[in-house]
Amino acid sequence: MLETTHGVPVFHCAPEGPPLGTERDAADLIGEAWSRQARLIAIPVSRLAEGFFRLETRALGEFTQKFVNYRVRLAFLGDISEHVQRSPALASYVREINRGNQIWFLADRAELDQRLGAEVQAH
Repeated sequence: MLETTHGVPVFHCAPEGPPLGTERDAADLIGEAWSRQARLIAIPVSRLAEGFFRLETRALGEFTQKFVNYRVRLAFLGDISEHVQRSPALASYVREINRGNQIWFLADRAELDQRLGAEVQAH
């Protein structure tokens, strides 16, 4: 579903559907976003494949790198506190990545709206 929030076209992935987590999944989502002229893709964490947040699988890094390479913004929406508590390295990664504006780990749509609104006010 495409929705414009604070002037940013956001493609929201459906909460139901096949698990996402491969580089191919990322490329498919980027293509979908481009076809809809979206500038940001929001993915519910419930859609992510098993093991996605275990850094040793490299899934998270490879998936997000596609978005960075193609300059498509990405927001993961949902509670990942269980994963973060198990992995200090993941906690550091999430903290660091959330400082930028390319990829975010956010609790929900309301937090996404808040972040996009803050960007508009900053410009």
